[in-house]
Parts: sequence; C-alpha cells; structure tokens
Amino acid sequence: MRRPALDRFRLAAAVLVAAIHTSPLTTYTALGDFYLTRVLGRVAVPFFLMVSGYFLDQKGWRTVRAFWKKTAVLYGVCVLLYLPLNLYAGQLDGDFFRRLVTDGTFYHLWYFPGLLLGVPIAWRLRRLGLRIALPAAGVLYLMGLGGDSYYGLIARVPWLKTAYDAFFQVFSYTRNGLFYVPLFLLLGAAGRRFSRRGACVGLLASLAAMSGEALWLHRLGVQRHDSMYLFLPLVMAFLFSALLGANQGEDRTARRLSALVYIIHHWCIVLVRFGAERLGAEALLVTNSLGHFCAVLVLSFALSAAALALAPRRLAPTARAWREVDLEALAHNAAVLQKALAPGQKLMAVVKADAYGHGAVPVCRRLWKAGVRAFAVACLAEGIALRRSGVRGLILILGYTRPEDAPLLARWRLTQTVADADHGRALDAQGLRLQVHLALDTGMHRLGIPVGDRADIAAMYRLSHLRITGTFSHLCVADSLTAADTAYTRRQLEVFYETVAWMRAAGYDPGSIHVQASYGIWNLPPQPGCAYARAGIALYGVRSDTAPVQRALDLRPVLSLRARVASVRELEPGEAAGYGLDFHADRETRLAVVTIGYGDGLPRELPQRGGEVLIRGRRCPMVGRMCMDQLLVDVSELQDLRPGETATLLGRDGGREIRAEDVAERCGTITNELLSRLGRRLELG
Repeated sequence: MRRPALDRFRLAAAVLVAAIHTSPLTTYTALGDFYLTRVLGRVAVPFFLMVSGYFLDQKGWRTVRAFWKKTAVLYGVCVLLYLPLNLYAGQLDGDFFRRLVTDGTFYHLWYFPGLLLGVPIAWRLRRLGLRIALPAAGVLYLMGLGGDSYYGLIARVPWLKTAYDAFFQVFSYTRNGLFYVPLFLLLGAAGRRFSRRGACVGLLASLAAMSGEALWLHRLGVQRHDSMYLFLPLVMAFLFSALLGANQGEDRTARRLSALVYIIHHWCIVLVRFGAERLGAEALLVTNSLGHFCAVLVLSFALSAAALALAPRRLAPTARAWREVDLEALAHNAAVLQKALAPGQKLMAVVKADAYGHGAVPVCRRLWKAGVRAFAVACLAEGIALRRSGVRGLILILGYTRPEDAPLLARWRLTQTVADADHGRALDAQGLRLQVHLALDTGMHRLGIPVGDRADIAAMYRLSHLRITGTFSHLCVADSLTAADTAYTRRQLEVFYETVAWMRAAGYDPGSIHVQASYGIWNLPPQPGCAYARAGIALYGVRSDTAPVQRALDLRPVLSLRARVASVRELEPGEAAGYGLDFHADRETRLAVVTIGYGDGLPRELPQRGGEVLIRGRRCPMVGRMCMDQLLVDVSELQDLRPGETATLLGRDGGREIRAEDVAERCGTITNELLSRLGRRLELG
C-alpha cells in the first residue's frame, strides 16, 4: 500500500497555519496555545519550503525560472483575492506597495514574496554545492534570528538595534526571502536521509530542545515574531527525513487542497466572524477560540474541496500521454539491491537510454541522494548530458567512443571503456590524460580485450596517457538458470578472476573491478572483492522477463504509463473499426480512443497479443490495429465513460496492475526494450 507521506503532511501543515492565525487554545490555556501555535506550528511553513526545494532539486534547478514565474502569478492572484479585505482594513496606503514587494499584502501572503526573493538566492548558492550553500544559508538564518525570536537580546546592543531597526524599514519581518527561505529550500534540496530510528530520535531530541528554547525566550519576553528558532532547522531536517523515509507515491488532491486551504483560510476567518454575528452565535464561533478554529477549518476545507470539484479538471501532466516515475520506489530499490551485495561493494547505476525510459537526470539526482556515486551510460552524448545537468561522481561510458572525441572525455571528466587493444592505443594517441576501464571479453565476444590476450592487456598499462581505474566484464547468460548456462556463467567468472589475479601478480593494478549486472545480482551469490555491481533493469523494479530468478528481492516498479480517453463511440453488431477495419463488433460495443500509439514506443502488435489497459480499475482489452498516436479499447463494460479519463497501460489502477514483464512477454520481447523505447514525447509526470 502506497503512503504519499509528503503530500499528506501538507494537509497537516495547512491546519497548523490556520491554527497560528486563530489561536485555538487561548480560551483554555494561554501557554498551551503558545506551544501549539508558536512552537509546533512553526514547522508548517519550513515544511512547504523544503518540499519546494526537494522537488526543484529532483527536477533540476533549471526549472527555477518556471517555478518563479508560476509563484509570481499565484501571488498576483492572491493579492487580487485579498484586495477587498485590504480596502476594508484601510491598508491601501503608501505602505501597501512596500509590503507587496517584501512582506505580502495580507498576513500569510508574505510566503510568496519570500519565495520570489529566496528561490534565486538559494539557486545561486546551490550552484556552489551544498557543502558551501548550506552553511552560507545558515549564516543568513542566524542573522535573521536577531530580528525575530532573539530581538530583545540583540536590542541590548545599541549598534545592533540600530542596524536591525533600519532593516525593518524595508523588511518588517525577518522571516522572509533573504534570511529565512534559502535555508529551508536548500535543506529540502539536500534531502538528507537518516535511518528511521535516527530520524525519530533526532526529531524528538531536537523538538525537545526547540521547545525549551521557545519557552525560555517566551519567559524572557524578548521575541519579536517568534517564528525562527535556533533548533528549528534541526527539527525540520529530522522531520523531513522521517517523511521521506515513509513516502511512497503522491496524492495530488492533498497537494492542491492544502494549497487552497493555506490561501483562503484568512477569508474564512472573516466569513466565520460575519456569519456568527448574523446568526447570534458569537459565543460559540468567535469568543470560544476552539469553536472559532474548528469553524474556520471546516469552512476552509469545504470551500477548497468545492473549488477543486468545480474547477476544470487539469489533465496532468499532459492532455495526452505520460510516464509517472516514482523516485521513492527507485530509492527503495537501490537500498534493497545494495543490501544484496557483498560487504564493501557499491551499486553502479546503469542509466543508459534515458535510464531505461525513466528520465536519466531525475533518476541520477535521486540515486545520488540515496548514496549512489557511480553511473554507467552507453555513449558519450549520454555522459555529457548528465554532466551538463550537474550529475557528479563516476560516469562510465560502456560503449565505444571515437578516439577523436577524447577532448570531450577529458573536458567532461568521463571514464571511457577500452573496447579493444586498438581502441586503447588510438585513445592514447590523442595525447590527453584519460581515465578508462578495461573491458575483458570472457566469452560474450562483444566488446573487450580477450582474456587470453595477456600481451595486449599488459600493453594497455604501458600507454602513457591512459589511467586504468577499473576492469570489468559482462556475463551474457546470467539471466538463465539452466545447467548449461549456469556452467557458462561460472566459466566466465573463473577466467575473469584468473585474469584479474594475473594482472595483480604482474604488477598491473586492475582498479575497481565489476562483473555483475542486474541478473548477476539476482542469480549469483555476492561477489567479494568487486568494487561495483552494475544494476540496470533491476533498479527500475522489473525483471527482463517472467523467468524465475535465484534470489527474490523486494523491488518495486518505478514507472507507470498512462494516457487519456479522447473519445467514446457506439458500434452496432457487424460494424468495423480501425485501420483495415480490423476490428469487427459481434455485439453492441462501446469503443474508447486512447491517446497513445506506436509513435510513443508501444509495440504495434500489442492489441493482437492480448493487450489491455486499466480504466477505473477495470481491465479493458485493446482491439483493432494500433495507430501511431492512438489505439482502440473495448469499454463496453464501463458505464458513463467520458473523454479525459485516465487509461493505465503500465502500473496500478485501483487494486489491479499491468506489469511490464507481462506486456513484454506478450510481444515476444523483454522489458529492457519495452521501457527504453518509450518515446520522448511522453512527458515525465
């Protein structure tokens, strides 16, 4: 069962923001209300900021400009929404325009100008690397503390008071885009993961420390806005780690609902007060703080839910067809595979062919946060694309690169496979220092220096410009458990390790050795002495086919493939449809046109091989011939199906699932081909 912990916690954060502005416990206990709204409630806004930073970093900080524009538009809408209240409160004065730029035009709206200022700052710092960015943002945060919870202490130093008071002429709050926002955006971008126990213990300890700090400052009476605490970043780091550890999938409804509640709850405060006055219920709905809070919360959620229900349905992420990639399932798979390896052995993530159709850049970013530091691609262009997107660590090109392109290998710090002895000599002749891994041919007869050609292997070490940092081979039948294939794999391993032992004995350092790929992890025991295991298809939670494996691992499919229903039409018995009129209705039939086809990478023969889609959790058969951009589905068993509904071609819908292994088997291929050929026009959702 999937638990979209990040999106669900957004709802709790929205409730806490509403509590801050209604003080629900003041009727009963002033200290209790202070603790709820000025201590616990202070995790809400940092959480929203960290989620933004996390997803900005996942998608690549190149999306910052689009995010900034979207935030500016949303802020503009919110300003217009609250103009009537500004007018009623007499706030449309000369100070209105200063607040528009710095503090927000109405209480909670400070969040938006804070983001608009803080995101560019965080982005600039992020380009320096998190080791520099986080301390720099921490210094800004410490400066902001002096104008917030610690203002009364700072004000005892005359020149500091003068400096902060001057600053308040421009920014009346210090919890803004300069001091407050960058740190939490970058903490989210860091996505630091602690163990489950470490996150829980750290959260409790840091929350206890922040509680003591807040109560001490409250007793001293030195707080100016009591929204920034010294221990708050620690609390947020552990809280976010705990949520990331539990997060599986997403809940877009919760995401949108929480945003609407955040935006409109101040209007609901006014409406509740107005309604209570008209109904004579002020004692219950206004004077009683808890009753007031509950009324505001109920109205906020009711209006937000109604707005979502009445709004035109957004066809996300595209009105046509898309891939949904669960990066948390990817991180889970990486952890499971890492545990299956020998002590000291690390994963090398194979991300060729756009990470088997999953999106190489977001996949690498998420795996980096999961601790993976080595990646493998097929060609030079793939390696350069990753470097340009900021991917660090080892990037090994498994395929052939022209010797003339050696300058690009050096410029982008890519490690090249030596395909054979002639290739190695040609690379060396370019006169550039290059890092390479030696490929050894142990029986696949594809790339590599044959293990029997020891003179050629030794010759590679005499080349002055090549630095050999690794040695590897590929097991060509490790996916088979037949006796003959198992024996062949065993022989490949024997000659590989014999050759590596000879290299060491002869004084040739083989560097980091690696021989297992995905099926080498599934079907072989851990390989002590290997530095890496090259995990490809296994990382993405599927096997190449439905054949059994030696070790069953708890891997989760990462990719779902979905499209839209474009049209629904009725056919009478005897009517035909599709190219070649290939489908003939033998009864009254309802056909849905689904907006995906072989131009998106699907096998064209899938409808004739028993292909299905899931709609509303029901299996619906494909019929007729697949088109380049559409396919036909028999939806006679579904009532009131309308254009715009979602069809699932890979993944879960309701309690049912279509797995990539089953689709590949129907079409006589493997999941590696099925996934990697998915077209570029399929957006990543």
